[in-house]
Amino acid sequence: MIRFLFCFVGLILIGANLFAQPKKIDSLNDYAISIYKQSPQEAVKILNQALRLAQDGMDIPEIAKTKNNLGIVQRDLGALELAMSLSKEAFEASPDSLVRASAQNNLGVINRKLGNYEDALENYIYADRIYEKMGLEKEQATVNNNIGMVYSMLQMNEKAVEYHEKALIFFKKIADKKGISEAKNNLAIIHASEGRFEEALLYFKQSFAIEKSLDDKKGMAESVNNIGGAYYYLGRIDSAVHYFKKSAMIEKSIGNFSGVSASYNNIVQVLLDKNELNEIEVYLDSAYQFAGQSQTAEDIEMSLLNYSDYYAAKKEIGPSFEYYKKYVAFKDSVLSKSNMETLQEMEVKYDTEKKQNEILQQRAQLAEKEMEVRRKNTFIFGSLGLALVLGLLGYLLYNQQKLKNHQLQKESELKTALAKIETQNKLQEQRLRISRDLHDNIGAQLTFIISSIDNLKFGFTDIGEKLGNKLSAISIFTSQTIYELRDTIWAMNKERITFEDLQGRIANFIEQAKNASENTEFSFNIEESVDETHVFSSVEGMNIYRIIQEAVNNSLKYALADEIEVNISKEGEQYQIEIADNGKGFNLETIDMGNGLNNMKKRAREIDGTLEVQTSKNGTSIFLRLAKPFREG
Repeated sequence: MIRFLFCFVGLILIGANLFAQPKKIDSLNDYAISIYKQSPQEAVKILNQALRLAQDGMDIPEIAKTKNNLGIVQRDLGALELAMSLSKEAFEASPDSLVRASAQNNLGVINRKLGNYEDALENYIYADRIYEKMGLEKEQATVNNNIGMVYSMLQMNEKAVEYHEKALIFFKKIADKKGISEAKNNLAIIHASEGRFEEALLYFKQSFAIEKSLDDKKGMAESVNNIGGAYYYLGRIDSAVHYFKKSAMIEKSIGNFSGVSASYNNIVQVLLDKNELNEIEVYLDSAYQFAGQSQTAEDIEMSLLNYSDYYAAKKEIGPSFEYYKKYVAFKDSVLSKSNMETLQEMEVKYDTEKKQNEILQQRAQLAEKEMEVRRKNTFIFGSLGLALVLGLLGYLLYNQQKLKNHQLQKESELKTALAKIETQNKLQEQRLRISRDLHDNIGAQLTFIISSIDNLKFGFTDIGEKLGNKLSAISIFTSQTIYELRDTIWAMNKERITFEDLQGRIANFIEQAKNASENTEFSFNIEESVDETHVFSSVEGMNIYRIIQEAVNNSLKYALADEIEVNISKEGEQYQIEIADNGKGFNLETIDMGNGLNNMKKRAREIDGTLEVQTSKNGTSIFLRLAKPFREG
């Protein structure tokens, strides 16, 4: 009797343990997913424990769910091949539609990181269909965000904005702060790619504030990196380097190798721009190493291109050209023409199916409404008679025609607005394409000319002094042409330029002038009354910048000045820019005006301004006054 009792109690305990096992696995899964962004390694340990429990109990749904979660964590740790394998196993084994959709979304993220954009879009579309059927708005928003990122990488910005804005609407509806942050961050990236860096910086800072409130290290790292990028393109170099280093530290702390590589690549680009070659190599090697570990296509591309630019800056043409060939070959393998065509066909097919489903739903709704109208008409015929029915039908037809006319008018207005937006987008794309061609082709050729001249000078020891001077002059002229080309590209990339943009550009030029003339003291002053919200066109901004540049160059070349000032102030509704030196001056009545002063006056007239020159033996002052205020931003 006692033995039987013990057996019975044992069976009860075994049954209770079997009943509690799935709950324990679920708890481990939920806890691991809640901490994996802050503690990814700890999450892996917990999920492996859950996987062992599920395998011991032969629980197929729990095995699939746990493998899918492991795939998500391993993806963020940079182990992309392992993550892909786990997600595929989860998708094939799971009977749960939600787990299958999550696995497909994770596979989309992995394929996007590897540059397999066709596969990524197919994964995302599969997941989106399931989430839409299940009415899961948060998951739909996440997938829409991911689809937008694929189109952004393919430089199809109009489609990218469409999906990111869909995602933002969903996230705001369900008050998902993390989702709002990600959608704003993605929209900011598109603004930045189109040269609207002020708008991009605002979105990036909003995203960072949300990530900081959530204490999300990965999100904080991405936002900090993006803020650094915006500052870089705004010309605030020191701020850019600070934020890139901060991003790399955060990414390294959470083991995100792709993020570390991206941050180091950004630091390399800033140092190349400042021509600080001694500090570059350690960051460049680290960026390429981490890119290889993460197997992220964008980071590998950027590392190869940075190697090419680095050796070009060191005037080592052979290694520079070899790395550039590697970069082109790798990029072509990722963004081949066949992949692009397949992606577009897939998107059209998906949109067509979606629209057909919508039409079927609308037809069903219309059928229900028609049946309701018929019942009402029957009641009216029976109660009020033929005359009332005819009057009511006439009234209904009038309203229907009125609504139809109103709808046609709205459609016409929408088509006109879309055509205008499309034209503006094409113009902006053309400007960006031209600026990229100038940078990649003309800039590279000029750099090659400089390197070739230097090789001639050092390669031939018996070269004459006169010829050597000529070659040096050509090299200096070509270097100056590169700087002017960069200024032109900077202006072309902007539809409008704020005073803050101009301030940063002028400050960079002054810094270059300081390096060229060590015995000359420069100062750059802006009164507090100057309003940085005023904006002007890229042509106006470039003319103002060129006038200041020409005046400073004249002071250096001809005035023998040891002090040069650039002062910007506001007088009433006008701005005044003064360039003053303490040089030897010149006689306005006897001096030949030359191309320099005439060009400055011509540029001033082009922006409805005036140029005045005051000179004496104690120095020269040039005043640029703008005859009308800048346009309001």
